[in-house]
Amino acid sequence: MVTEFLDPNQFLQRWYDPEAREDGTDATAAIGHVHLQVGDIPTARRFYEGILGFDVTASLGSALFLSAGGYHHHIGMNTWHSAGAGPRAATLGLGDVRIVVPTRDDVEAFGERVRDHGIAAADDGRTLRLADPWGTRLAITPEE
Repeated sequence: MVTEFLDPNQFLQRWYDPEAREDGTDATAAIGHVHLQVGDIPTARRFYEGILGFDVTASLGSALFLSAGGYHHHIGMNTWHSAGAGPRAATLGLGDVRIVVPTRDDVEAFGERVRDHGIAAADDGRTLRLADPWGTRLAITPEE
């Protein structure tokens, strides 16, 4: 894996659409993976691998990379600026991380796993919503 510079101004000029709706239904671009700040890697691993079922593709001590289906990583997380952090304020960071799965049956499988672990989740019949141990909101929805 490499790290390449991203010019945020150039990115916004290319991709920002001021006419797009805030709820994301008219989004013109999607992000293939995210990197999250977490309080500690063992807790992140238990949640994202042990409960949600992602595969670990790299574990570097202070960073963890996970994927589904053999991709190099869909979710990266680290403690570089957040070691020991507890839940973040809901007004900070991402609105939510959307995990798109093939079918509604896959959403229901996620729901069963999180309920079996006592994690609060809301399911509106399409999207399952829950939070990770640091309050990052996750929305699991089918692509169909």
